[in-house]
Amino acid sequence: MKNKKIVIAGGTGFIGNGLVEYFGEYNRIVILSRHPQNSTHPNVTHVKWDGRTTGPWVATLEDADLLINLAGKSVNCRYNKANKAEIFASRTDSTRILGEAVKSLQNPPALWINAGSATIYRHAEDRPMDEFTGEIENDFSVQVCKLWEKTFSETDLPRTRKVFLRIAVTLGAGGVMTPYLNLLKFGLGGRQGSGRQRYSWVHIEDVARMMEWLYTHTECEGTYNCVAPNPVTNNEFMATLRKTCGHYFGLPAEEWMLKIGAALIGTETELLLKSRWVLPTRITQAGFTFKYPHLQEAFQQIVGRLPRKAYHLF
Repeated sequence: MKNKKIVIAGGTGFIGNGLVEYFGEYNRIVILSRHPQNSTHPNVTHVKWDGRTTGPWVATLEDADLLINLAGKSVNCRYNKANKAEIFASRTDSTRILGEAVKSLQNPPALWINAGSATIYRHAEDRPMDEFTGEIENDFSVQVCKLWEKTFSETDLPRTRKVFLRIAVTLGAGGVMTPYLNLLKFGLGGRQGSGRQRYSWVHIEDVARMMEWLYTHTECEGTYNCVAPNPVTNNEFMATLRKTCGHYFGLPAEEWMLKIGAALIGTETELLLKSRWVLPTRITQAGFTFKYPHLQEAFQQIVGRLPRKAYHLF
């Protein structure tokens, strides 16, 4: 893509930064943020919004080619009543208000991609899940995903094509890789829990490439799994990471240890122990190919960009 106007709502986090790196050189990018910054990138502008109400930010959507919504409170927190309410509201409110804004425009975006989560599928160690055969249950994470997708699907925009991406754990230089690499440093890079739980993942560049591909393939709409085609077990994930970084051993973390640790740092063990076994059936059937279909290739690219001190003490 070149010479396009791309608006990214909630674009200051890890995935947003990855999209700026991928699209920023040849396109004009507007980031909607609750805490806008003075961008040092010549093609990036930050505009303030609250994710709930309309305002001057709506004008930035006029004549946009692509709208990407990444807004939502991080699920890396304790699932208490207040955090649960904010997790729900931050996703549904931002999706709803973007729909209202797009509907009011003279020249709305050609495509709206709303980022969701592949954790909508049930805990699965028995078989993989995809858009056609996946089973959806009703734990907290699934409830969030269901309401998020419902809010998006109920927004009727006849002049804007809509795509919902169920994105897996996204790997790149930063994000979730940072705590994993820190574990390696201190010899703690073994399995988490039983190690049998499946780990669906996707490289940050393939997230951006998929969005670009969907923009150019105007026949595509609806829901797609944004996950690499070769998920692994948690044990395989950690072993591959150790090998890539030159670590020969890693102590495991039993489930009881994770529960104590999660309470201490303010998160939930579900983020490590839920088995996410998800396949990208619809997007691959449509013709998209992944640059990083295998974990080893993805880790080699990521680690190759990092200084040794990122994953070794000495």
